[in-house]
Amino acid sequence: MTKKYMRLALNQAKKAFENGEVPIGAVIVYNGKVLARAYNKRNTNKMATAHAEILAIEKACKKLGDWRLDGAEMYVTLEPCPMCAGAIANARIKKVYFGAYERKSGAVFSNFRILFSSGLNHEVEAEGGVLNEECSNLLKIFFENKRKGV
Repeated sequence: MTKKYMRLALNQAKKAFENGEVPIGAVIVYNGKVLARAYNKRNTNKMATAHAEILAIEKACKKLGDWRLDGAEMYVTLEPCPMCAGAIANARIKKVYFGAYERKSGAVFSNFRILFSSGLNHEVEAEGGVLNEECSNLLKIFFENKRKGV
C-alpha cells in the first residue's frame, strides 16, 4: 500500500511540474482512504507557505473538521522542510513516508530531525526512500529544465 499512495503523491508532483512549480506532491491517508491531495503552489498562490504538505494538511483538517489528524499518514515525494515537519507534528500525523531525501534542508533524517525532537508534544514515525528514484528523477528533470531555460 505504501507504494500505491506514494504513486498518488507522485501524480500530484507531476501536476506541480506541469504548472511550473517545484514538483512535490503530498497525499494524506486516514483509515485506509485518501483524505487529501495537494502539490506545491508557491508561485501560483504567491505564498511562501504553499508547500504540498501544508496544503494537504489544510484540506484534511477541513474535511475532518479538526486540526488533529491523529492516525493519519502522509505520503510526500520529498523529505519535508523544517516548516512542513513542524506542521506535520503539530497536526498529530501518525507517520510520514517520503520519497527523495533532501540533503540540504530535510527535516526528518537528513539534517534537522525535527519529527524526533523531544521538545514536541507529538512524535511522528517516519520512513524515507519510498520510490526514491522516481521522486528524485522528477525533481532532477525539473531543475535541469530550469537551468536550460525550458
